[in-house]
Amino acid sequence: MITAGLAFASVAMLINMAPGPDTLLVVRTSVTQGRPGGLAAALGILTGCMGWGIATAVGLTALLTASHLAYDTLRVCGAAYLALLGATALWRSRKPTGPEPAEQPTALASRLAAFRAGVGTNLLNPKAGVFYMSLIPQFVPQDAQMFSATLFFTAIDVIELAAWYWFLSRAASALSERIQRPAFRRRLEQITGVAFFGFAANLLADRS
Repeated sequence: MITAGLAFASVAMLINMAPGPDTLLVVRTSVTQGRPGGLAAALGILTGCMGWGIATAVGLTALLTASHLAYDTLRVCGAAYLALLGATALWRSRKPTGPEPAEQPTALASRLAAFRAGVGTNLLNPKAGVFYMSLIPQFVPQDAQMFSATLFFTAIDVIELAAWYWFLSRAASALSERIQRPAFRRRLEQITGVAFFGFAANLLADRS
């Protein structure tokens, strides 16, 4: 099991570090809300990953490949959510110096919103469920119990993601502190908004 775990960790790390909507959300939130906001978004994503891992352990993710209706429904909902994030980012980029102080949410409200965005971005992406369902079984030893082994590999993936997002949030927030020009943040909102729309279009085009 240890050997299988090390092999899985190597493959999962390569996949986790690939650019995607989850990574983009952590970077964007870390820049616009600071490191606490980025970590809140990361915690939401990790919560979603644990949900997919548990669903895989009990066999629920098999519905995504067995039922085109279930997969397509989640795919369309996920694409709509990513498009909403993109539209929100583009709308915020129209404001030259950000919202008025009276309109700004409290730090707790901002972090809760970032957490919810992380959960939604991950759980509404059927590719995340297919990732767990298709990748993990390839590393489970023949003599191992599938349920416990799936939870073991899920824990490895979550730990790796936590370390990766910790690094990303730290780097992105440090960059934001160095470059405090409003134009920089507006440009970032524009770039991430377009990128979220791109991820949404890619998810809609997916016919897995």
